[in-house]
Amino acid sequence: MRGVLLRALSTLNYRNLAPGTLEFPQGVTGIFGENGAGKTNLLEAAYLALTGQTDVTRLEQLVQQGEKEAYVRADLQQGGSLSIQEVGLGRGRRQLKVDGVKVRTGDLPRGSAVWIRPEDSELVFGSPSGRRGYLDSLLSRLSSRYGQQVSRYERTVSQRNAALRSGEHWAMQVWDESLVTLGTEIMLFRRRALTRLDELACEANAALGSHKALVLTLSESTTPETYAADLAARHTEEIARGATVTGPHRDDLVLTLGGFPASDYASRGEGRTVALALRRAELELLAEKFGEKPVLLIDDFTAELDPNRRQYLLDLAASVPQAIVTGTEHPPGAALTLRARSGRFTVETACADPVEVDPVAVGPVEVGPVQANPMQANPVQPDPAEVSV
Repeated sequence: MRGVLLRALSTLNYRNLAPGTLEFPQGVTGIFGENGAGKTNLLEAAYLALTGQTDVTRLEQLVQQGEKEAYVRADLQQGGSLSIQEVGLGRGRRQLKVDGVKVRTGDLPRGSAVWIRPEDSELVFGSPSGRRGYLDSLLSRLSSRYGQQVSRYERTVSQRNAALRSGEHWAMQVWDESLVTLGTEIMLFRRRALTRLDELACEANAALGSHKALVLTLSESTTPETYAADLAARHTEEIARGATVTGPHRDDLVLTLGGFPASDYASRGEGRTVALALRRAELELLAEKFGEKPVLLIDDFTAELDPNRRQYLLDLAASVPQAIVTGTEHPPGAALTLRARSGRFTVETACADPVEVDPVAVGPVEVGPVQANPMQANPVQPDPAEVSV
Protein backbone atom coordinates (compact mmCIF):
# COMPACT_ATOMS: atom_id res chain seq x y z
CA MET A 1 0.00 0.00 0.00
CA ARG A 2 1.32 3.43 -0.91
CA GLY A 3 1.54 6.11 1.74
CA VAL A 4 1.30 9.80 2.51
CA LEU A 5 4.71 11.50 2.43
CA LEU A 6 5.79 14.62 4.31
CA ARG A 7 8.32 16.01 1.86
CA ALA A 8 9.21 19.11 3.86
CA LEU A 9 8.26 20.84 7.10
CA SER A 10 8.77 24.57 7.63
CA THR A 11 8.38 26.49 10.88
CA LEU A 12 8.66 30.11 11.99
CA ASN A 13 8.35 31.30 15.61
CA TYR A 14 7.02 27.88 16.66
CA ARG A 15 7.82 27.09 20.33
CA ASN A 16 11.62 26.69 20.69
CA LEU A 17 12.24 25.65 17.08
CA ALA A 18 14.69 27.72 15.07
CA PRO A 19 13.05 28.99 11.86
CA GLY A 20 13.87 26.59 9.07
CA THR A 21 12.85 23.87 6.66
CA LEU A 22 13.59 20.18 6.97
CA GLU A 23 13.16 17.80 4.04
CA PHE A 24 12.34 14.19 4.87
CA PRO A 25 13.11 11.10 2.79
CA GLN A 26 10.94 8.04 2.51
CA GLY A 27 11.52 5.44 5.19
CA VAL A 28 12.47 6.21 8.78
CA THR A 29 13.94 9.51 9.92
CA GLY A 30 15.48 9.25 13.39
CA ILE A 31 15.87 12.30 15.61
CA PHE A 32 17.76 12.11 18.89
CA GLY A 33 18.88 14.54 21.55
CA GLU A 34 18.48 15.53 25.16
CA ASN A 35 15.13 16.34 26.72
CA GLY A 36 14.06 19.87 25.85
CA ALA A 37 16.04 19.90 22.59
CA GLY A 38 12.92 20.37 20.45
CA LYS A 39 12.19 16.80 19.32
CA THR A 40 8.60 16.73 20.58
CA ASN A 41 7.96 20.27 19.34
CA LEU A 42 9.03 19.22 15.85
CA LEU A 43 6.58 16.29 15.83
CA GLU A 44 3.85 18.51 17.24
CA ALA A 45 4.45 21.04 14.45
CA ALA A 46 4.37 18.25 11.85
CA TYR A 47 1.10 16.86 13.22
CA LEU A 48 -0.44 20.34 13.28
CA ALA A 49 0.62 21.08 9.71
CA LEU A 50 -0.60 17.69 8.46
CA THR A 51 -3.94 17.54 10.29
CA GLY A 52 -4.69 21.07 11.54
CA GLN A 53 -5.18 19.58 15.01
CA THR A 54 -3.57 20.42 18.35
CA ASP A 55 -4.50 19.61 21.93
CA VAL A 56 -3.11 22.75 23.59
CA THR A 57 -5.68 24.75 25.53
CA ARG A 58 -4.48 28.12 24.21
CA LEU A 59 -3.01 28.58 20.73
CA GLU A 60 -0.57 31.24 21.97
CA GLN A 61 1.24 28.46 23.83
CA LEU A 62 2.56 27.38 20.43
CA VAL A 63 4.04 30.80 19.65
CA GLN A 64 7.65 31.46 20.57
CA GLN A 65 8.16 33.77 23.54
CA GLY A 66 8.39 37.39 22.48
CA GLU A 67 6.53 36.78 19.21
CA LYS A 68 2.88 37.38 18.36
CA GLU A 69 2.41 34.88 15.54
CA ALA A 70 3.76 31.53 14.40
CA TYR A 71 3.66 29.59 11.16
CA VAL A 72 4.02 25.96 10.11
CA ARG A 73 3.90 24.47 6.65
CA ALA A 74 3.84 20.92 5.30
CA ASP A 75 4.75 20.03 1.74
CA LEU A 76 2.67 16.91 1.42
CA GLN A 77 2.60 14.23 -1.25
CA GLN A 78 -0.68 12.33 -1.25
CA GLY A 79 -2.48 10.42 -3.96
CA GLY A 80 0.37 11.08 -6.38
CA SER A 81 0.17 14.89 -6.13
CA LEU A 82 2.01 17.51 -4.07
CA SER A 83 0.12 20.09 -1.99
CA ILE A 84 1.15 22.76 0.46
CA GLN A 85 -0.67 23.01 3.80
CA GLU A 86 -0.08 26.07 5.97
CA VAL A 87 -1.17 27.00 9.48
CA GLY A 88 -0.92 30.53 10.85
CA LEU A 89 -1.23 30.90 14.62
CA GLY A 90 -1.99 33.88 16.84
CA ARG A 91 -3.73 34.65 20.11
CA GLY A 92 -6.90 32.55 19.97
CA ARG A 93 -6.79 32.35 16.18
CA ARG A 94 -5.78 29.74 13.65
CA GLN A 95 -5.80 30.11 9.87
CA LEU A 96 -5.44 27.13 7.54
CA LYS A 97 -4.57 27.18 3.86
CA VAL A 98 -4.17 24.47 1.24
CA ASP A 99 -2.29 25.60 -1.87
CA GLY A 100 -2.96 29.20 -0.87
CA VAL A 101 -6.72 28.81 -0.37
CA LYS A 102 -8.22 29.27 3.10
CA VAL A 103 -9.89 26.11 4.43
CA ARG A 104 -11.33 24.65 7.62
CA THR A 105 -9.76 21.86 9.63
CA GLY A 106 -12.26 19.36 8.22
CA ASP A 107 -11.11 20.20 4.69
CA LEU A 108 -7.56 18.93 5.30
CA PRO A 109 -6.67 15.36 4.31
CA ARG A 110 -8.09 13.32 7.19
CA GLY A 111 -5.81 10.28 6.93
CA SER A 112 -2.45 12.01 6.76
CA ALA A 113 -0.78 11.31 10.13
CA VAL A 114 -0.81 9.27 13.34
CA TRP A 115 1.13 10.48 16.38
CA ILE A 116 2.30 8.00 19.03
CA ARG A 117 3.62 9.57 22.26
CA PRO A 118 4.22 8.67 25.92
CA GLU A 119 1.24 10.79 26.99
CA ASP A 120 -1.02 8.27 25.25
CA SER A 121 -1.03 6.33 28.53
CA GLU A 122 -3.62 8.86 29.69
CA LEU A 123 -6.03 7.23 27.26
CA VAL A 124 -5.94 4.30 29.67
CA PHE A 125 -5.46 5.93 33.07
CA GLY A 126 -7.00 9.34 32.42
CA SER A 127 -10.55 10.65 32.46
CA PRO A 128 -13.50 9.44 30.37
CA SER A 129 -13.43 12.81 28.56
CA GLY A 130 -9.94 12.02 27.24
CA ARG A 131 -11.01 8.65 25.86
CA ARG A 132 -14.19 10.17 24.46
CA GLY A 133 -12.08 12.89 22.82
CA TYR A 134 -9.81 10.27 21.27
CA LEU A 135 -12.79 8.38 19.87
CA ASP A 136 -14.49 11.50 18.52
CA SER A 137 -11.27 12.74 16.93
CA LEU A 138 -10.65 9.41 15.20
CA LEU A 139 -14.23 9.00 13.99
CA SER A 140 -14.29 12.60 12.74
CA ARG A 141 -11.31 11.72 10.54
CA LEU A 142 -13.10 8.65 9.24
CA SER A 143 -16.31 10.59 8.55
CA SER A 144 -16.59 14.34 7.99
CA ARG A 145 -20.33 14.08 8.71
CA TYR A 146 -19.61 12.57 12.12
CA GLY A 147 -17.36 15.51 12.96
CA GLN A 148 -20.04 17.97 11.87
CA GLN A 149 -22.72 16.23 13.91
CA VAL A 150 -20.52 16.14 17.02
CA SER A 151 -19.88 19.89 16.70
CA ARG A 152 -23.61 20.57 16.35
CA TYR A 153 -24.41 18.29 19.24
CA GLU A 154 -21.89 20.02 21.52
CA ARG A 155 -23.31 23.44 20.62
CA THR A 156 -26.82 22.16 21.36
CA VAL A 157 -25.75 20.81 24.76
CA SER A 158 -24.13 24.17 25.58
CA GLN A 159 -27.27 26.09 24.59
CA ARG A 160 -29.52 23.67 26.48
CA ASN A 161 -27.36 24.02 29.60
CA ALA A 162 -27.61 27.80 29.36
CA ALA A 163 -31.39 27.51 29.16
CA LEU A 164 -31.44 25.21 32.19
CA ARG A 165 -29.36 27.64 34.25
CA SER A 166 -31.40 30.67 33.23
CA GLY A 167 -34.73 29.02 34.04
CA GLU A 168 -35.95 28.92 30.43
CA HIS A 169 -37.47 25.51 30.93
CA TRP A 170 -40.19 26.21 28.39
CA ALA A 171 -37.51 25.84 25.66
CA MET A 172 -36.51 22.33 26.65
CA GLN A 173 -38.71 20.63 24.09
CA VAL A 174 -36.98 22.49 21.25
CA TRP A 175 -33.49 21.61 22.51
CA ASP A 176 -34.51 18.04 23.33
CA GLU A 177 -35.64 17.31 19.78
CA SER A 178 -32.32 18.48 18.34
CA LEU A 179 -30.36 16.67 21.05
CA VAL A 180 -32.10 13.34 20.40
CA THR A 181 -31.70 13.60 16.62
CA LEU A 182 -27.99 14.45 16.75
CA GLY A 183 -27.15 12.22 19.72
CA THR A 184 -28.83 9.18 18.22
CA GLU A 185 -26.79 9.47 15.03
CA ILE A 186 -23.58 9.85 17.06
CA MET A 187 -24.30 6.79 19.19
CA LEU A 188 -25.13 4.61 16.20
CA PHE A 189 -21.97 5.63 14.35
CA ARG A 190 -19.83 4.97 17.42
CA ARG A 191 -21.31 1.49 17.77
CA ARG A 192 -20.61 0.63 14.13
CA ALA A 193 -17.06 1.97 14.18
CA LEU A 194 -16.21 0.32 17.49
CA THR A 195 -16.69 -3.13 16.01
CA ARG A 196 -13.70 -2.72 13.69
CA LEU A 197 -11.68 -0.63 16.15
CA ASP A 198 -12.03 -3.38 18.76
CA GLU A 199 -10.85 -6.05 16.30
CA LEU A 200 -7.76 -4.09 15.28
CA ALA A 201 -6.83 -3.04 18.84
CA CYS A 202 -7.19 -6.63 20.08
CA GLU A 203 -4.90 -7.87 17.31
CA ALA A 204 -2.31 -5.18 18.03
CA ASN A 205 -2.39 -5.87 21.77
CA ALA A 206 -1.65 -9.55 21.14
CA ALA A 207 1.11 -8.69 18.66
CA LEU A 208 2.71 -6.53 21.36
CA GLY A 209 3.10 -9.64 23.50
CA SER A 210 0.23 -9.13 25.91
CA HIS A 211 -1.24 -12.36 27.28
CA LYS A 212 -4.40 -10.58 28.44
CA ALA A 213 -7.29 -10.04 26.04
CA LEU A 214 -8.13 -6.42 25.27
CA VAL A 215 -11.79 -5.56 24.72
CA LEU A 216 -13.23 -2.16 23.77
CA THR A 217 -16.82 -1.34 24.70
CA LEU A 218 -18.97 1.76 25.17
CA SER A 219 -20.38 2.77 28.52
CA GLU A 220 -23.47 4.73 27.48
CA SER A 221 -25.68 6.96 29.63
CA THR A 222 -28.60 6.18 27.33
CA THR A 223 -29.38 4.30 24.13
CA PRO A 224 -30.61 5.38 20.68
CA GLU A 225 -33.90 3.64 21.43
CA THR A 226 -34.54 5.24 24.85
CA TYR A 227 -32.81 8.63 24.55
CA ALA A 228 -35.96 10.77 24.43
CA ALA A 229 -37.55 8.93 27.37
CA ASP A 230 -34.36 9.10 29.45
CA LEU A 231 -34.12 12.87 28.90
CA ALA A 232 -37.70 13.33 30.10
CA ALA A 233 -37.14 11.09 33.12
CA ARG A 234 -34.16 13.16 34.35
CA HIS A 235 -35.65 16.58 33.63
CA THR A 236 -36.07 17.51 37.31
CA GLU A 237 -32.48 16.48 38.10
CA GLU A 238 -31.16 18.52 35.17
CA ILE A 239 -33.03 21.63 36.31
CA ALA A 240 -31.48 21.26 39.77
CA ARG A 241 -27.97 20.74 38.39
CA GLY A 242 -28.22 23.21 35.52
CA ALA A 243 -26.63 20.69 33.18
CA THR A 244 -27.54 18.01 30.65
CA VAL A 245 -26.69 14.67 32.27
CA THR A 246 -27.84 12.24 29.58
CA GLY A 247 -26.35 11.70 26.15
CA PRO A 248 -23.22 10.70 24.24
CA HIS A 249 -21.27 13.61 25.78
CA ARG A 250 -21.32 11.61 29.05
CA ASP A 251 -20.27 8.26 27.58
CA ASP A 252 -16.94 6.48 28.03
CA LEU A 253 -14.76 4.20 25.92
CA VAL A 254 -14.15 1.31 28.32
CA LEU A 255 -10.87 -0.59 27.93
CA THR A 256 -11.01 -4.03 29.53
CA LEU A 257 -7.78 -6.01 29.91
CA GLY A 258 -7.99 -9.64 31.00
CA GLY A 259 -11.59 -9.10 32.10
CA PHE A 260 -10.85 -6.08 34.34
CA PRO A 261 -10.97 -2.32 33.67
CA ALA A 262 -7.51 -1.33 32.46
CA SER A 263 -7.82 2.08 34.12
CA ASP A 264 -7.95 0.41 37.55
CA TYR A 265 -5.94 -2.79 37.19
CA ALA A 266 -3.35 -2.37 34.42
CA SER A 267 0.29 -1.74 35.30
CA ARG A 268 2.07 1.23 33.74
CA GLY A 269 3.67 -1.06 31.18
CA GLU A 270 0.36 -2.72 30.35
CA GLY A 271 -1.28 0.67 30.03
CA ARG A 272 1.40 1.83 27.60
CA THR A 273 0.84 -1.37 25.60
CA VAL A 274 -2.93 -0.78 25.44
CA ALA A 275 -2.33 2.81 24.30
CA LEU A 276 0.02 1.55 21.59
CA ALA A 277 -2.63 -0.92 20.48
CA LEU A 278 -5.14 1.92 20.13
CA ARG A 279 -2.74 3.94 18.00
CA ARG A 280 -1.94 0.94 15.82
CA ALA A 281 -5.68 0.41 15.33
CA GLU A 282 -6.00 4.09 14.41
CA LEU A 283 -3.24 3.71 11.81
CA GLU A 284 -4.92 0.68 10.25
CA LEU A 285 -8.40 2.22 10.23
CA LEU A 286 -7.17 5.35 8.44
CA ALA A 287 -5.24 3.26 5.92
CA GLU A 288 -8.33 1.13 5.24
CA LYS A 289 -10.52 4.19 4.80
CA PHE A 290 -8.26 6.28 2.56
CA GLY A 291 -6.14 3.64 0.81
CA GLU A 292 -2.81 5.13 1.96
CA LYS A 293 -0.68 4.62 5.05
CA PRO A 294 -0.47 7.81 7.13
CA VAL A 295 2.85 9.40 8.09
CA LEU A 296 3.78 7.83 11.43
CA LEU A 297 5.16 10.13 14.13
CA ILE A 298 6.68 8.36 17.14
CA ASP A 299 7.84 10.44 20.09
CA ASP A 300 10.40 8.95 22.51
CA PHE A 301 10.39 5.36 21.30
CA THR A 302 12.00 4.11 24.54
CA ALA A 303 9.52 5.64 27.02
CA GLU A 304 8.09 3.08 29.49
CA LEU A 305 8.73 0.22 27.07
CA ASP A 306 10.71 -2.97 27.44
CA PRO A 307 13.05 -4.06 24.61
CA ASN A 308 10.41 -6.22 22.89
CA ARG A 309 7.89 -3.40 22.73
CA ARG A 310 10.54 -0.92 21.59
CA GLN A 311 11.34 -3.28 18.74
CA TYR A 312 7.63 -3.52 17.91
CA LEU A 313 7.54 0.27 17.55
CA LEU A 314 10.64 0.29 15.37
CA ASP A 315 9.24 -2.51 13.22
CA LEU A 316 5.99 -0.57 12.89
CA ALA A 317 7.93 2.51 11.77
CA ALA A 318 9.76 0.44 9.16
CA SER A 319 6.48 -1.02 7.86
CA VAL A 320 5.01 2.29 6.69
CA PRO A 321 6.26 4.38 3.75
CA GLN A 322 7.39 7.19 6.04
CA ALA A 323 7.98 7.57 9.78
CA ILE A 324 9.72 10.11 12.02
CA VAL A 325 10.99 8.61 15.28
CA THR A 326 12.49 10.55 18.19
CA GLY A 327 14.40 9.43 21.27
CA THR A 328 17.17 10.34 23.66
CA GLU A 329 19.28 7.75 21.83
CA HIS A 330 19.79 6.87 18.16
CA PRO A 331 16.68 5.18 16.70
CA PRO A 332 18.33 2.28 14.83
CA GLY A 333 17.72 1.55 11.17
CA ALA A 334 16.95 5.12 10.12
CA ALA A 335 17.46 6.28 6.53
CA LEU A 336 18.29 9.73 7.91
CA THR A 337 19.44 10.61 11.43
CA LEU A 338 19.26 14.11 12.89
CA ARG A 339 20.63 15.41 16.17
CA ALA A 340 18.44 17.93 18.01
CA ARG A 341 20.05 20.78 19.95
CA SER A 342 18.13 23.83 21.22
CA GLY A 343 15.52 23.67 18.47
CA ARG A 344 18.06 23.10 15.67
CA PHE A 345 18.72 19.88 13.79
CA THR A 346 21.95 18.61 12.28
CA VAL A 347 22.55 15.65 10.02
CA GLU A 348 24.51 12.84 11.64
CA THR A 349 26.85 11.06 9.22
CA ALA A 350 29.21 8.16 9.73
CA CYS A 351 32.32 9.79 8.30
CA ALA A 352 31.81 13.52 8.36
CA ASP A 353 31.08 16.29 10.78
CA PRO A 354 27.39 17.16 11.25
CA VAL A 355 25.97 19.71 8.79
CA GLU A 356 23.71 22.29 10.40
CA VAL A 357 20.33 23.13 8.89
CA ASP A 358 20.10 26.67 7.51
CA PRO A 359 18.19 28.59 10.23
CA VAL A 360 16.19 30.75 7.80
CA ALA A 361 14.93 28.03 5.53
CA VAL A 362 11.20 28.46 5.20
CA GLY A 363 9.79 28.53 1.71
CA PRO A 364 8.21 26.73 -1.19
CA VAL A 365 9.38 23.39 -2.49
CA GLU A 366 9.37 23.08 -6.25
CA VAL A 367 6.37 21.13 -7.45
CA GLY A 368 7.24 17.96 -9.28
CA PRO A 369 9.48 15.02 -8.39
CA VAL A 370 11.12 15.75 -5.07
CA GLN A 371 14.48 14.17 -4.35
CA ALA A 372 15.09 12.51 -0.99
CA ASN A 373 17.76 15.06 -0.14
CA PRO A 374 17.50 15.37 3.65
CA MET A 375 17.88 19.16 3.93
CA GLN A 376 16.51 22.06 1.86
CA ALA A 377 19.26 23.40 -0.39
CA ASN A 378 17.91 26.85 -1.30
CA PRO A 379 15.88 28.25 1.60
CA VAL A 380 13.54 31.17 1.08
CA GLN A 381 12.09 33.37 3.85
CA PRO A 382 8.25 33.23 3.89
CA ASP A 383 6.13 36.15 2.84
CA PRO A 384 5.01 37.89 6.10
CA ALA A 385 1.49 38.02 4.72
CA GLU A 386 1.38 34.24 4.70
CA VAL A 387 2.28 34.14 8.39
CA SER A 388 -0.46 36.54 9.45
CA VAL A 389 -3.58 35.08 11.00
